[in-house]
Amino acid sequence: MVNEGDLLWTPSKQFVESSNVVHFLNWLRERRNLDFPDYDALWRWSVEETESFWTALWDYFEVQSSSPYIRAVDRLEMAPGIRWFEGSRVNYAEHMLRHEGEGDEVALHHLSEIRPLGRMTRRELGAQVRIVATQLRKLGVQPGDRVVSYMPNIPETAIAMLAATAIGAIWSSAAPEFGVKTVIERFSQIEPKVLFAADGYRFGGKDFQRSDEVRSIIGALPSLKTVVWLPYLDESREAPPVPDAILWRELLDHSEVPRHMFAYERVPYDHPLWIVFSSGTTGLPKAIAHSHVGALMEHLKLAQFHLNLKPESVIFFYTTTGWVMWNIVLAGLLVGSAVVVYDGSPVHPQPDVLWKMAADTGTTCFGASPTYVQILERQGIEPGKRFDLSRLDSILLGGSPATPESFAWFYRSVKADLWLTSQSGGTEIASGFVGASPTLPVHAGEIQTRMLGMDVHAYDDEGREVFDEVGELVVTKPFPSMPIFFWGDKGNRRYIESYFDVYPGVWRHGDFIKINGRGGCYIYGRSDSTLNRYGVRIGTAEIYRAVEQVEGVADSLIVCCELPGGEFYMPLFIKVHGGVTLDDQIRKKINAKLRQDYSPRHVPDEIHQVPDVPYTLTGKKMEIPVRKILMNWAPEKAASRDAMTNPPALDWFIALAEERRKTAVA
Repeated sequence: MVNEGDLLWTPSKQFVESSNVVHFLNWLRERRNLDFPDYDALWRWSVEETESFWTALWDYFEVQSSSPYIRAVDRLEMAPGIRWFEGSRVNYAEHMLRHEGEGDEVALHHLSEIRPLGRMTRRELGAQVRIVATQLRKLGVQPGDRVVSYMPNIPETAIAMLAATAIGAIWSSAAPEFGVKTVIERFSQIEPKVLFAADGYRFGGKDFQRSDEVRSIIGALPSLKTVVWLPYLDESREAPPVPDAILWRELLDHSEVPRHMFAYERVPYDHPLWIVFSSGTTGLPKAIAHSHVGALMEHLKLAQFHLNLKPESVIFFYTTTGWVMWNIVLAGLLVGSAVVVYDGSPVHPQPDVLWKMAADTGTTCFGASPTYVQILERQGIEPGKRFDLSRLDSILLGGSPATPESFAWFYRSVKADLWLTSQSGGTEIASGFVGASPTLPVHAGEIQTRMLGMDVHAYDDEGREVFDEVGELVVTKPFPSMPIFFWGDKGNRRYIESYFDVYPGVWRHGDFIKINGRGGCYIYGRSDSTLNRYGVRIGTAEIYRAVEQVEGVADSLIVCCELPGGEFYMPLFIKVHGGVTLDDQIRKKINAKLRQDYSPRHVPDEIHQVPDVPYTLTGKKMEIPVRKILMNWAPEKAASRDAMTNPPALDWFIALAEERRKTAVA
């Protein structure tokens, strides 16, 4: 039996002394005359002396810029519009490929349900990126143009991203399992000039054709000038969805461009690198823009100090191209590490397929969600007994809160000597707020520490800092990977409403957090109404737009509750028109529409008919109070009936919560 906070692992002296954190501490002592005895002292300096910390990182990482910066940060006010390294001109892709070399060092290991395990050297990756980038320039792609992708997690997608960003274009990606409406709602906001698309993908042994979907997406994006088509699902059928599309092989069928003849587009400090989407609870998904310099500085810090990646490292995280973790994992290239990309089911054709891949690639850092761990545990999988995992030294858990039992499973079933990390952040920052340090011990269910440069605290409802109790995760000092803006957000209205409308001058992220006396952190799920299901955030507005188009549905409300053991409960509540009864036929229509328009993750666990949907006096659906009631909060603490237009509407949900409690006890 393992309890929350139990000590599970302590790093050896050799592990600590060889870490990148200790190397940085030594560098600070020698180059800056700064002496910090441990990680905690280093973290405090990093948040108290913000400009000095990030200036030191710029020099330590030897960032390449065409011009000097004026200052690291123009002000320390926590608000949109902070200027980081103003005056500098950098390129993210250039730093990703600066470790290219001339040898056969591996950049990408790749495996999918369609293709066998293969590898691409750094030299091969750089060569293909330069060819694609050169051809994009010839097609008229200029700095600031948007280049988007509807592709699986395969090398071609990474090449397209690096090529686009190498010439200053702005990248955005959607996973091929996304429905047409989901993709159009995202890409139509940013008016892309180029689309990279594949004909489909394979998952769990089943083929999913996407030609029709691609055709619909193209038809809804009048800004498109070029479509690049990849026959991936069926390489023998090259017929593109539109007659003037360029085949991927044609794009690559050109002479190599030597490194010394290729010019990266070094862009200003505030030039967008990519646009990632995080759904809000109202309106269209937020189109979040990060800068080259912001993502570069944050990812260099994350990769070296919180993942401890080195040139000999190999990192894998199970993700798709529609999740920011895809961007983050590729950042391993920044420090010369190899990256493993995998496309397919994590449990097909065998439930331990990812561990075989880890052994075959010599993975040193293995990453997945706690949900995946629970699948393996239920099936009695013990990878450490079956595969050679001698090179594995760290685990990265992300996407949802990890349990003490998940931690214990790794030490029992994978490896006893393992730096097990749980880390948490968000699409909005393309990084983490709380994470790991290789110099610290591992406690069950606990995130080791607050990340360097992240001034993270727990606040109560009155904005007071609390310790050893659950509060709102807030950040009180700016950091480089804050969004530079939301695309199309005039006056930063949505930006401010999303993160700065609760505590003035403080970033409120929307997660519950507890920070204990030793600096360890626990994330307890969402504190706002955004749905977090198996690590993927879903905006409630997306659900409502689809559900309320189904005939017979008058209104709806959805919540997602985090349960013990890392499970989730996402029920949908439907109010129907007079004379209509919710039956299996309506349920099937709702689920089919959500699956078709968005993704399988949008399909609820249950659908209930309710007499009424509760609303506040200002006309907002009461998602958070309903969620709290279903998570066994006292009703009087979960909601104020005086602030409601229809107080009796809560009674049905209170009864449901009581029924669930009785069932759980029985």
